[in-house]
Amino acid sequence: MQLDHIKARSGTFDLSATLSVEVGQRVAIIGASGSGKSTLLDVIAGFLTPVSGSVLWAGQNITAKAPGARPIGILFQDTNLFPHLTIRQNLALALNPGSGRLRAGDTEQINASLARVGLEGFAERRLSEMSGGQQSRASLARVLLQGRPVLLLDEPFAALGPALKVEMLDLVTEVADAEGLTVLLVSHDPQDARRFASQTIVVEAGQVSPPQDTMTLLDNPPPGLRAYLGSG
Repeated sequence: MQLDHIKARSGTFDLSATLSVEVGQRVAIIGASGSGKSTLLDVIAGFLTPVSGSVLWAGQNITAKAPGARPIGILFQDTNLFPHLTIRQNLALALNPGSGRLRAGDTEQINASLARVGLEGFAERRLSEMSGGQQSRASLARVLLQGRPVLLLDEPFAALGPALKVEMLDLVTEVADAEGLTVLLVSHDPQDARRFASQTIVVEAGQVSPPQDTMTLLDNPPPGLRAYLGSG
């Protein structure tokens, strides 16, 4: 994925980015609140059209494509699951957004996706019958069913306890590596970046840096990142 001389504006906030992320890479995006992390994801996902510049995937310019037409799945902090529906019905909406009706083979796909995230046998449950960690797994299964090669994670596990968050990060790592997904993870926690991402993007006051080696960056952060991390 490439962001080629992107200039974007959200209200009075300006964002600039020129970078490239290799296919199959797991990349963290870190920076202070209000620095532009979510704005960056909005540009990549198609929720915000840049003023200038291009978003490219596999050499194809996708800047003008609608969010649903992009090769991108998104997992937000909100699970984006409907509590009045069963998990099977929720996942059916990922396969058939217009109707949610099951077609031939859909049930098998749904069951396989649930098994992949450790929720075999959960298809007929509702959110009220599931823990926070199980709900996060179901939300991940829903995104994976879309079969898109890029996965954006906008702090989806921030509300989980430390142990569950680590469990979910490890699960995403396992699935992403198995399926060759390109994953961008927004997080406030540098430990998430260390655990999950071999490369990290720093966003500071609307300026987006190219990906850098995570360990090298966090062991010797530049002044702005050092101030944010409070590392002296």
